[in-house]
Amino acid sequence: MSFAPATAFAESPTTHAPVAFERVDDYVAAVERDAVRGELRIELELRHAGRRSVTLRYEIQGDAALPALFVAGGISAHRHLAPSRAFAEGGWWETQVGRGRALDPSRHRLVAFDWLGADGTLDAALDPSDQADAIAALLDALKIERLDAFVGYSYGAMVGLQFAARHPQRVGALVSISGTHRAHPYAAAWRALQRRAVALGALQCDESQGLALARELAVLSYRTPEEFAERFGPAQVRDGRVRVDAEDYLDHCGAKYVARTPTTAFLRLSESIDLQQVDPGLIRAPVTVVAVSEDRLIPLSESYDLVERLRGETRLRVLRSIYGHDACLKEAGDIDTILREALADCTQAAA
Repeated sequence: MSFAPATAFAESPTTHAPVAFERVDDYVAAVERDAVRGELRIELELRHAGRRSVTLRYEIQGDAALPALFVAGGISAHRHLAPSRAFAEGGWWETQVGRGRALDPSRHRLVAFDWLGADGTLDAALDPSDQADAIAALLDALKIERLDAFVGYSYGAMVGLQFAARHPQRVGALVSISGTHRAHPYAAAWRALQRRAVALGALQCDESQGLALARELAVLSYRTPEEFAERFGPAQVRDGRVRVDAEDYLDHCGAKYVARTPTTAFLRLSESIDLQQVDPGLIRAPVTVVAVSEDRLIPLSESYDLVERLRGETRLRVLRSIYGHDACLKEAGDIDTILREALADCTQAAA
C-alpha cells in the first residue's frame, strides 16, 4: 500500500464546493466548525486490479484532540453519518451519532468515508482489504496514528475485521455488527442473482430497471418473513392482474436506490462483499461481535465461528429482531447499549 503526495480539499459550509489547500494540516486548521469534509487523491495497490489512482472522500465530526473512531456501514452507507451545523442533511446512522448519543462527536472524533468505488468511476474488482488499506492511507494523511475503535456494520464490519488484521497497531478495539470473516455461500447466491438482474436490465436497454429489481431483491434478503407478515396484507386484483401488497413498498425502495446509486458502484461493491476472506486468528484487538438471530445473510453459526477463531478478548451479543440484517438500523435502543458498553471498555483500557 502506498499513496502519492496529495492535494486535500475542504468543502464550503454554504455551497459544499471544494476549496483547495496544499496540505491536510492547512484546511483542518482553516475550517473551525463541528464537521469537515474533504477529498484525498492517492495511489493504492488493489489486490485484484493492481495500482490505481483513487479519490477518498471523507467527513469528520468532532475535535482533532478527541479519541478517534472510524465508523463504516453497508455498501449503501457513506461518509455522512448524521446532521451537523456544517452539513445539516440527514445521515445514514443518525440514530446513533450525535450529541448525547452513543457515537458522540463531543466525546470522540468520528471519521467516515465513501467506499472506494461508490461514485461508480472505479470499474475494477474491489476486495474488502483494499478498503482497509484505503482507510489506513486516509488516517496517515490526517495524522491519526491509532483509532480508539473501529465501528462497522454489515460490509463495514467486514472491512473492520480486515483493518484489524492488516493494521493491528492502529486500532484499539473493534465493534463488528452483522458482518463476519467470510461471505456465506447462501448470501453470495442472493447477491449473484441481484447482479444478474442488472445484467438482464442492460440486455433490455433498461439498466436502471435492472438495478431497481436488484435492490428489491436485496431488501427481501435484509428483512424477514415475520416483518412482512405483520406489515403487509393479502394480494388484490388491480386492473385485471394480481398485485401483491408489498410491491408498492419494494418499488419505492428500488426507485429510491436507483436515484442515488451508479450501477457500476452497486455491482463492484456487491462483488466485494463476496470476496471477504480474512483470518480471525490475525486479530489481536478486543472485538465485540453483534449478531442477529433472524439475519439470513449472516447466519448465527457464522458469528459463533468468528468468535471461536478470534484470539483476543471477545464479546458476543445476540439480538432478536424481525428486521433481520437491518436490525442495526432499526433496533436503536439495543445497538445504543452495545456501543456504549464497548466504547466504555475502550476508555477504561486507554486510561
